Amino acid sequence: MSQIAAPQMPTPPNQMKKKAISIVAAVLIGHVGVIWGVSQMKAPELAPIDKKPLKVRFVKLQESPRPLPPKPKAEPKKEPPKPKEVKIVEKPVPAPPKKVEKVQQVQKQTAPKTVTAPPIEAKPTPAPVVPTVVTETKVKPAPAPVTPPAPVTPPAPATPPAPPAPPAPKNVSLGGGVSWLRAPKVSMSPGELRSSCSMVVDITANEQGKVTTATARNSSCSPAVNRKVESAVRRAQLTKYVENGVAYPIRGVEQPFDFQVK
Repeated sequence: MSQIAAPQMPTPPNQMKKKAISIVAAVLIGHVGVIWGVSQMKAPELAPIDKKPLKVRFVKLQESPRPLPPKPKAEPKKEPPKPKEVKIVEKPVPAPPKKVEKVQQVQKQTAPKTVTAPPIEAKPTPAPVVPTVVTETKVKPAPAPVTPPAPVTPPAPATPPAPPAPPAPKNVSLGGGVSWLRAPKVSMSPGELRSSCSMVVDITANEQGKVTTATARNSSCSPAVNRKVESAVRRAQLTKYVENGVAYPIRGVEQPFDFQVK
């Protein structure tokens, strides 16, 4: 015969609370006992350490005197050139010619006798002696005339070489030599395109493929649509057209546009 285990009855809540309270009380009592035991223990006494006080001495640092800058050397003074002494000697004045006085014999008529007086020679008077005076005068040499330097004419600037003439544009077509590197994008707002229309845009571009002109022709669209398409084409870019390693500007490129309104 098989034994049937009887179902265990659940522990009432009051007994569970008593067990929990008894466990908490036991833990608290244990802690209190440990704290009391630790408080009764004596701390070990440490031997004092004798240390001598440190002696600190403040020393004032003296800054070393900065060396004086060397005195500039005095430039020797240039003495002005001494004027040359020129001696001027005056020529002696020639003595005037001696004057000779002639005494003519004068016959005096007397009544009884005629007496002829002997000729009297006149003594020459000495000519005055003119003293010769030699004076020395210092004459400063006249400064030499300063001739201004001749004006220097600058050399004529060299004429720069004429720039090479730009290559003539080539007539090409889409797919026959160039293609769109950045195709034109035309966006229409609602109601701007009222009916279906079409047009052809003539394009010219430079050596780099940048569109320079875009002109709509044979257009059945409104002028506003024409202007928007031309502006979109000018913002686009074509590939370079190269012949024998030389890039050429292009013209005659035609791009058709066909707008359909559904």
